[in-house]
Amino acid sequence: MFSLNRATVLGNCTRDPEMRQTATGQNVCSFGIATNRTWTDAAGAKQEAAEFHNVVAWGKLAEICSQYLAKGRKAYVEGRLQTRQWDAQDGTKKSTTEIVADNVIILDRAGNPTGPSASSAPTSATPFKPAPPKAADPAPNPDDEIRIEDIPF
Repeated sequence: MFSLNRATVLGNCTRDPEMRQTATGQNVCSFGIATNRTWTDAAGAKQEAAEFHNVVAWGKLAEICSQYLAKGRKAYVEGRLQTRQWDAQDGTKKSTTEIVADNVIILDRAGNPTGPSASSAPTSATPFKPAPPKAADPAPNPDDEIRIEDIPF
């Protein structure tokens, strides 16, 4: 018998990431992602709803999320669902379900967040700067003849 616990969401960060360390020194970062859904109801009116997801990243991924994500940034998150339970200080039992991230892809540029909270996104986040492009190999001229000794295999 098989089972699968997989979660995939694509949405906007609802808050700045919070980075912490466990007692053993393991990095953990938590943040929220909002996903939106639109549909047309039976009366033909357009409806919208938002769903809010708590996300937790560990280790090196936690460091990356803490450094590059910010409120309003668009991100794609893959992971698994996990439900935690604990006793609150008032004696009640509490629980939360969160996505434990395996992969996070930031989908917009730093300083250019999208969504309704874009104007409140911090501008002090360290932007990701890709390496300068390498010099491209000149493309072969389609009119050139291909010789057998030029084929590398």
